[in-house]
Amino acid sequence: MFEYFYNEVFRSVIIGFGSLFNGIEVKKSNSIIKVPLAYGPTQKFLARMQQEADLNKPVSITLPRMSFEFLGLQYDPTRKSTQTQTIINQTPDGANVKKNYLPVPYNMRFELSIMTKLNDDMLQIIEQILPYFQPAYQLPINFLGNLKEKRDVAINLDNITMEDDYEGNFDTRRALIYTLSFTAKTTLFGPITDVTGDVIKKVAVGYVAGSRTGTVPERSVTYSTVARATKDYTGDVRTLLAEEVDLLETIIEVDDGTKIEAGKYIYVGQEEMLVDSVTGNKLTVKRAQDNTTVQNHVKGAQILGINYTDALEDNKLIEFGDDFGFDGSIEDWG
Repeated sequence: MFEYFYNEVFRSVIIGFGSLFNGIEVKKSNSIIKVPLAYGPTQKFLARMQQEADLNKPVSITLPRMSFEFLGLQYDPTRKSTQTQTIINQTPDGANVKKNYLPVPYNMRFELSIMTKLNDDMLQIIEQILPYFQPAYQLPINFLGNLKEKRDVAINLDNITMEDDYEGNFDTRRALIYTLSFTAKTTLFGPITDVTGDVIKKVAVGYVAGSRTGTVPERSVTYSTVARATKDYTGDVRTLLAEEVDLLETIIEVDDGTKIEAGKYIYVGQEEMLVDSVTGNKLTVKRAQDNTTVQNHVKGAQILGINYTDALEDNKLIEFGDDFGFDGSIEDWG
């Protein structure tokens, strides 16, 4: 206990959170300006604006700008899992297999501050952010160093406050400030240990029914099952979602329904679905298959096909430690 380990979970989530807002732009006349983003408290930038007179020069574009800050942690008992369950991952080169107990759920609190001089600039920025949070955005994060442990971290938009500091004389610099409060639902992993083993990809069970000496003929029956992939490994993008999908919808609309087959599985975000039927561009699906979690999905999300090739490539690419389902068949030899 208390041996040294560092999985860079907090660092990964902080960098991922900042990357969400790294491409915001504002259009001014005939030019487009990328809004700078920095890590630090809002007070730091406001103090700099007030103390350095040179920042008011026309050649210095100090506003608009954004800053974000990591404020604190809180344990989340609503996402607690059994402590004795483990997850297993394989290094990319396949040389080593690693084991880790299921992670501990924690919430990370963030603040994003947006500072502008003009109200139109603020409205442009805020409108590029808010549509993606309903109220959560699923941010994929790679955890556990070089192991392939990729999980979606839900980023919740909790609150928005506005401050318009327009009072004062004409020499006072105006600052319009929006503050957005977020909660990132992340997980903390403990130390990683080595394990040995291999993936069992097919199992066959044979039995004999009847009597060898009686009048009932002997019947030889074999039941065989193979591991079935529960996610896409080949990057097979079949089509895109044509609408927002909430947690309760079972009929979803896509851009091109001809690329989807009934009776097959699809993978959207981190959720596996079974397609019951296809009518035009509308799919009737069963949500959250094979222990995946039902999620909200945004318009334009990629719909990945599982085992759409004749060779069933996804089944062949199941990695050590991944969840999988089963496809079974019975051979009756009479």
